[in-house]
Amino acid sequence: MENFEVEKRETLSRDEAATRLRRIANLLSGAGEEVNFERDEMKFKVAIPDQIEWKVELEMNDKESELEIELKW
Repeated sequence: MENFEVEKRETLSRDEAATRLRRIANLLSGAGEEVNFERDEMKFKVAIPDQIEWKVELEMNDKESELEIELKW
């Protein structure tokens, strides 16, 4: 398969960010082997195995803080 990447940045309220994180969690826990994603007019399926790599990174300075959560398989 060729490289494929979708990236979207936007500003959300804290509640909306929490809602989106819960949706991702529900997709991971409730799905079988595949998860359906939609982004704008694109629709695609992603196969997710039972075991995934989890990485959390927190960066802080005087101007901003950044929390990265990475799931990899």
